[in-house]
Amino acid sequence: MELAGIDPKSVTIEQLAPVDHFHARGFPATVELADVLPVRENDRLVDIGCGIGGPARYLAKRFRCHVDGIDITGPFVDAANKLSVLVGMENAVNFRHGDGQQLPYEDEVFDGGYTQHVTMNVPDRDLFFAEAFRVLKPSAFFALTEHGLGETGAPHHPVPWSKDGSGAYLMRPAETVAALERAGFSEIEVTDTGDKYLKGYKAAIELAEKGEAPVFGSHILLGELAPQIVRNAARNIEERRTQPVQIICCKPL
Repeated sequence: MELAGIDPKSVTIEQLAPVDHFHARGFPATVELADVLPVRENDRLVDIGCGIGGPARYLAKRFRCHVDGIDITGPFVDAANKLSVLVGMENAVNFRHGDGQQLPYEDEVFDGGYTQHVTMNVPDRDLFFAEAFRVLKPSAFFALTEHGLGETGAPHHPVPWSKDGSGAYLMRPAETVAALERAGFSEIEVTDTGDKYLKGYKAAIELAEKGEAPVFGSHILLGELAPQIVRNAARNIEERRTQPVQIICCKPL
């Protein structure tokens, strides 16, 4: 943080945003998703695959709601809780270790839920969506963003969700919609976001080529493969090997 000119004693969620929204396109993607979510003050939301907690903290502050986050990676959860204490938001968000395919929550307790670029690594999409459906209240919203499988062949690797294709379970957007319907969701709206992601990846590539990549950014979590990962992510969209989408739906009354 010090290298980025950030004082750990007075850090804000805005200052953390370049690194703690650990998903494709980072903070801008979170804001765009939040812009279309019907969140109300005092709602209780679930963030499935919360990472280190940036989106949950952003939504909790923006909408004055409470967010429960869950992630399968223990160190991410530890970091998420520590960062929440650092910015004084430990009462607005709560993070715990667990699997989205077996959520540790009671039935019908959340007013809404979302998952950002998690489903590409979910082996049982039907179970994942069924669990989300179970913990949501009737009329609650559910939103997801993902890189769907394109029409022209397997993606080039490494990519943000897999170095070599292992642990990746991409589905075509139509198949994801069908899985949501099987879980019971309705009013499913799909938005193609490929152009936005391609633009974001290309901007990151351009900065890197100029030697102007920010000191503090999500690329530091991707490690030494970050340049190749970003290039492949852009190439896959251009070659229609992946199709980024945003999907909003709801649990019927």
